[in-house]
Amino acid sequence: GGGEGTPAGTNAPSPGRPGEGGVVTLLPALRRRLGLSAELGGVKAPARECSGLVLLSGSHRTTEQLQRFFTGARQRGQYPATYRAVTVGVPAEAEGEVHTGLCWQQQGGGAVVRGCRWAGGAGTPRGVGGAVLLQVVPVPAPGRRSLGGGEVKSTLTRYRVLGAASGGGVLQLQPKTAFPEQLPVHLTLLLCPALGDHKHSARVGRVLGVPFLLPPEAVPTHTQVLDEELLCRLGRGGRQLHHLPLHLHLQQLELG
Repeated sequence: GGGEGTPAGTNAPSPGRPGEGGVVTLLPALRRRLGLSAELGGVKAPARECSGLVLLSGSHRTTEQLQRFFTGARQRGQYPATYRAVTVGVPAEAEGEVHTGLCWQQQGGGAVVRGCRWAGGAGTPRGVGGAVLLQVVPVPAPGRRSLGGGEVKSTLTRYRVLGAASGGGVLQLQPKTAFPEQLPVHLTLLLCPALGDHKHSARVGRVLGVPFLLPPEAVPTHTQVLDEELLCRLGRGGRQLHHLPLHLHLQQLELG
């Protein structure tokens, strides 16, 4: 906590999707708990699908200064946000970068959707006009025209394996860019989807235990499939898996 104008940090689940409760609904109670007179506003929060730190401020000026800092840090090639992920599988290399284009696409391999966003923020849209379902897909070698036209965004995440055991791992992730679902998609490209990823993990198939990447249009979204050993370690049955949350957590924000 802190005084007026001083940023306060807290751990929270996802900020929430349209129509759902989220950390925003808790701000009035938190302000009273901290004894602050000013309204609290969000400065930095985890990607919509993740849990973790939420940076708040009671000063509009401080909020603007910090938001400019985060924007400038990314432009200078810095990585101010650090995530931790529990993954199913481990990358072939202990550390490296995932650099690829990302775009919104109609499910089933349809047309690319340009500049698609929720009205309330950069979340994952469930449809346009309530009819078209969309998904985030990688574009390995985007052309200048698609990048310049806003159809595709170039994205970059730096990763490092912190530990590995029993076919799973703990990864440190530092995104340099911000695109909806960037981190879960990048993890699938490393062939080690995040534990609890019921949206993108189906894109990683296995033959004789060897993982390989499937095109998004080839597999429908479904509850993540885990082997019996991991299910036993988690203490969960197959019918409970759809309740397993995404293990992707904003752990640290560097402000200096």
